[in-house]
Amino acid sequence: MNISMLCLIASFSWMPLPRSDEGTLSDAEFQQLHRQLQASSEVPWRTIPWKISLLDAQRASVSQKKPIFIWAMDGHPLGCT
Repeated sequence: MNISMLCLIASFSWMPLPRSDEGTLSDAEFQQLHRQLQASSEVPWRTIPWKISLLDAQRASVSQKKPIFIWAMDGHPLGCT
């Protein structure tokens, strides 16, 4: 093992750990935060009848006389390419 790697690992053992009482939430604070973070059921993009199959989308496009919008990407879903 490399000496510098050993020193790096050893330095982490002397780092102070966070106190256990820091960052705690009361039950009321947690419930309030939980309500705020819930996704709204009134999200407009959920009302769109998305098609997974390109052939199904093409058939619907022809019958409804509407264009096809294709969302495509290349790479990692989180943008880490």
